Amino acid sequence: MKKPLWIPSEERIKKANITAYMNFLSEKHAKQSFNSYKELYEWSINNIPDFWASVWDFCGIVASKPYDQVVDDPFKMPGAKWFQGARLNFAENLLRYRDERTAIIFVGETQQRKTITYSELYKLVGKISQALRNMGVKPGDRVVAYMPNMIETVAFMLGATSVGAIWSSCAADMGPEAVYDRFGQVEPKVLVTVDGYFYKGKQFDTFANALKLVSKIPSLQKVVVASYAGNTVDLSQMPNAIRFDEFIGKEDADPAFEQLPFDHPVYIMFSSGTTGKPKCMVQSAGGVLINHLKELIIHSDLKREDTIFYITTCSWMMWNWLVSSLAVGSTMVLYDGNPLYPDAYAMWHMAEREGITIFGLSASYINALRKEEVSPGKKCDLSALKQISQTGSPLSADGFEYVYSDIKKDLHFNSISGGTDINGCFAIGSPIQPVYAGELQGPALGMKVKAYDENANPIWDREGELVCEAAAPSMPLYFWNDPDGAKYRGAYFDFFTGKNVWRHGDYVIFHSDTGGITFLGRSDSVLKPSGVRIGTAEIYNQVENIPEIADSLAIGQNWQNDQRIVLFVKMKEGYKLTEEIKDKIRTTLRKNASPRHVPAKIIEVPDIPYTRNMKKVESAVTNLIHGRPVTNVEALINPECLEYFKNLPDLET
Repeated sequence: MKKPLWIPSEERIKKANITAYMNFLSEKHAKQSFNSYKELYEWSINNIPDFWASVWDFCGIVASKPYDQVVDDPFKMPGAKWFQGARLNFAENLLRYRDERTAIIFVGETQQRKTITYSELYKLVGKISQALRNMGVKPGDRVVAYMPNMIETVAFMLGATSVGAIWSSCAADMGPEAVYDRFGQVEPKVLVTVDGYFYKGKQFDTFANALKLVSKIPSLQKVVVASYAGNTVDLSQMPNAIRFDEFIGKEDADPAFEQLPFDHPVYIMFSSGTTGKPKCMVQSAGGVLINHLKELIIHSDLKREDTIFYITTCSWMMWNWLVSSLAVGSTMVLYDGNPLYPDAYAMWHMAEREGITIFGLSASYINALRKEEVSPGKKCDLSALKQISQTGSPLSADGFEYVYSDIKKDLHFNSISGGTDINGCFAIGSPIQPVYAGELQGPALGMKVKAYDENANPIWDREGELVCEAAAPSMPLYFWNDPDGAKYRGAYFDFFTGKNVWRHGDYVIFHSDTGGITFLGRSDSVLKPSGVRIGTAEIYNQVENIPEIADSLAIGQNWQNDQRIVLFVKMKEGYKLTEEIKDKIRTTLRKNASPRHVPAKIIEVPDIPYTRNMKKVESAVTNLIHGRPVTNVEALINPECLEYFKNLPDLET
């Protein structure tokens, strides 16, 4: 019998939003009462139209016109039509509060701090909205940002979506070629950028990068330049450029919220682009909104009195997710810079100062804390903290245990997983269930997900492909520049021929005893030595517990009509990869995983490649060692490290 790491108290369960939601359901939408999350989940996937109608009501979607029908066919993928007839505006839903409560706290790496209230944010968005209308921005036009994670970025998104424009954003630390590969495809009318940013204590001037970008996008009619780093910029070098303050002017104006269909596009999100040009996924305003509110209010227990934070940049979907918390009226903390600067306690000191109640982070950040052997709970006052939300990549059971031993014993550790593709989660937690090491608490409400074996049979308690058997509102409307839908269908629906299920590309285990789900890594990175499927996370979870190892990356190399596992390791400072350490790696994997997990080759490298969302880039290294091209290297945070993987002599024997 598994022992939980955390069990919610009766008081916690009683006060949870999900408990209020179950009571609301029993009275309004369902003909039954609910005694467990399992019962609630089963109802949600067996009554999909009723479920999403109840989320609309419970979360208070603001609409000028009600919907005629929840969904035409909940099993039509792609192409299900949601909430037809409804008219609403995304920004209006996020700006429903207009009082003096603090809406956003911005903290920069250099300890710059700035706040804005809900009433001030409403007025700022009104100015941006009017300025965009005055220059002719209309519904469907694209407005993009090349920005740090700051208040102006959020406000510009709200101003753009208030007029019905489609929003995309990239962080200021991305190279201009990587940004062009994204924005160049969608032909934006307006770009907002900045004079510079800070990272690891250094100041970076981004205006030169913005100049390169703007010169390659002829569709741009206006470039708005915000001030952050204080660098002097010569706007005369850039056609149609104007300073942020001049663009918005001095006169106040209320936002005019364009009332649009539920499925009007709101975001174009981009894939990581490590194996080709990034895919441009177009997502609907209503779909993103209702799914985010479900996850924030019902699953994450976000309340108006909360202060919520996520370590993210505006390149990652967790930025979009975080910004939707404005609709709840809580306080949102934005941080820009390196979360480990000037030391590993930086974010936790900020959490103490700002009274953060929900702290969002990635598995790679937790692993970095573990490697530094820090204990935030012993050094910082985290009494306000009630939840840690974790995503980005699979976290080992030891990582779960670290949260409870070194950060805080009594909190909801809400490990979540989904994707940029749906701007949300397929698996997530709830504050009324126990937390088990290495397991997400369960499937998200309304998401009919399962694990399939290679023959498309549902399986439990062993590894399989994550699939979704029913449509959900936040699935993409379409891919940009994909007129016949072939790219969209090929990305998700063609894998299991004839099954009409969304295959997400994650390798998972659904546990029959707890109802939890363990994620084992991307299934396109699954290793298959002698035909046996092995998730890379199974290797990382063991290897990265070895004290001498700082990081690792496992790939499958085609070898003698089979595949063999090659493990690259980055050593901790002061250590070299010796035969003794190699033996320790082999013994650990053989004992704690299986003999099939033991790599054929173990090779030391100076660094491991990561995307800017802090995900290991197994595919790029796999391509390199097989002589295939690696495109879009600017999508990586450390592209220079790929040089180490070229022409390695150890891989020829």
